Amino acid sequence: MQQVLLSVHVLAGIVFVGGSAVATSLFPRYAPVVVAGAAAEVPSERNPAVASALHRITGGYAACGIIVPAIGIVLAAVQGRMGEGWITAAMILTAVAGGLLAVQIYPMQRDALRAPDDGRRLRVLAMLAGIYNVLWTVVVVLMIVRPA
Repeated sequence: MQQVLLSVHVLAGIVFVGGSAVATSLFPRYAPVVVAGAAAEVPSERNPAVASALHRITGGYAACGIIVPAIGIVLAAVQGRMGEGWITAAMILTAVAGGLLAVQIYPMQRDALRAPDDGRRLRVLAMLAGIYNVLWTVVVVLMIVRPA
C-alpha cells in the first residue's frame, strides 16, 4: 500500500505541481501589455491566447494538485511519520505555496488578462512564480533529505 501511495504522491507532484510551476513561470512572457505610444511595438512573444491557456493550466493543475498533499498526509500517517519535523515543515511550505497560488498568482493572472497594464503586474507575477517554485523546490529537497 505504501508503494502505491508514494507512487501516486510523486507522480501527481511531477504532473500537477510541475505543470502549475511551468505555467506560472511562462505566463508573464506571453501575457498582454499596454504599450505607451502608437509607434511602439508589442514584443512578438506576447500572445493573449497562449497566456489564457497558461492561466487555465495554472488553475486546473492547481486544483488537481490538491491530491499531492492529501496523499502525502495519508502516506505520512501510514508510515507513522506525522510527528517528524521535516513532514511538518513540508506541510507548512506546501500550504504557503498553495495559498500563494490561490490568493495571489491565479487572481493576478486573471486581472492581467482582463486589464493589461504596462507590465508592472507581470514583473510581480514573475517574482511570485519564482517564490512559488522555490517553495516547491525546498519541499522536494525535504522529501529527499528527510532531515531529523
